[in-house]
Amino acid sequence: MRSTDTIFALSSGALPSGVAVIRLSGATAFDICAGIAGRVPPTRQAQLMTLRDAEGVAIDQALVLAFAGPASFTGEDCVEFHLHGGRAVVRAMLDRLAGFPETRHAEAGEFSRRAFENGKLDLVEAEGLSDIIVAETEMQRRLAMEQTSGRLSGLYERWAGALTHARAMIEAELDFSDEEDVPGSVSTSIWQSVDGVAGEIRAHLAGLHTGEIIRDGYQVVIAGAPNAGKSSLLNALAKRDIAIVTDIAGTTRDILEVHLDIGGYAVRLYDTAGLRETEDKVEAEGVRRARALVETADLVLSLADMTGGDAPEAFPDRDCLLVGSKSDLSSGGDGFDLVLSSESGEGIDRLIAAISDRLSARVAGSSLSLPVRARQADYLRQALAALDEAMAARALSPELPSESLRRAAVALGRITGRVDVEDLLDVIFSSFCVGK
Repeated sequence: MRSTDTIFALSSGALPSGVAVIRLSGATAFDICAGIAGRVPPTRQAQLMTLRDAEGVAIDQALVLAFAGPASFTGEDCVEFHLHGGRAVVRAMLDRLAGFPETRHAEAGEFSRRAFENGKLDLVEAEGLSDIIVAETEMQRRLAMEQTSGRLSGLYERWAGALTHARAMIEAELDFSDEEDVPGSVSTSIWQSVDGVAGEIRAHLAGLHTGEIIRDGYQVVIAGAPNAGKSSLLNALAKRDIAIVTDIAGTTRDILEVHLDIGGYAVRLYDTAGLRETEDKVEAEGVRRARALVETADLVLSLADMTGGDAPEAFPDRDCLLVGSKSDLSSGGDGFDLVLSSESGEGIDRLIAAISDRLSARVAGSSLSLPVRARQADYLRQALAALDEAMAARALSPELPSESLRRAAVALGRITGRVDVEDLLDVIFSSFCVGK
């Protein structure tokens, strides 16, 4: 892969489609456009043009847009061809582009990577862009927009700037202690600021799980004894047949997962094996997996069959709703938070409302300026650990806290990609779709 190549790719959705957008970026993008369309349209003005192959035969009539670098997405000269979305049309156009020298098909995320390398966006904004593309719920979209807005990057840069200033003050006192304009006491001028940054980072990290819930989904696990109605409830909430439902105990042996949108939030709903002691090795493994999943759940729906007079199992270490199933075949409901019937639909709306209320309570009052990826959280923890070291060493030789402050600032810079992240770029941008 050469960064000097001009790259191209289909940047719109699956074919066939009404319109297909092919993106072209690089030093020879405008020359290629002129070779295919006869000329380059005025920048940022869409024009209907005839695109031709190497023999001059028309490929399609398309809208063509030109963006002169650096005022483009990648920072390079870019061209977009808005063609009819037929497979043959797109294939012919891609073949035509591939025929030009030093021009090749883009790799996954390569347009965004060039935008990063040309200073058009940082890593936090790039990751937010990736999240926008895959967002399925309203809150996922809002969270991704917060990442792309630059506000989160600005927060990290403000912290790094404060630490760089603190370090400069320490080194100034060391090197120029005789100068009148250098403060005589570093502790009174910087350590309150450093402590404030550490407190902000600590509070920011506390929102990590909230960010994970919004981005990756609120994890709801349906648990209970065999034949408690777990699979029927999964099907009722999903509004389609996902799980096999029979009267035979132990039918579900593996974990089934369904994604729901409740109140604009992504919810990951899991059906699990019936919780009981068993000699069957396969079923026993299913029970083990079920209990392991319960341990990581954001909310447990503990089901019990009301017709048998069973009591639901309590899970004191987890947020839990005690749910009575098969209410259409039984009366009562003492000892349950709510009762329902998957068969008749009675109580399903109340359950959805209860899940929504629990979820909203978990994220209530949270800003969307949250860390959402393990990479970001890891560097924040590294920065916080370095700040704790600096605070502990502030009474020692000034070189020690200065080095700790440097490491904290570097860790923050690596979140946005401002310093030393070359080894991360392939990992980050390979997760993007081709054409972005």
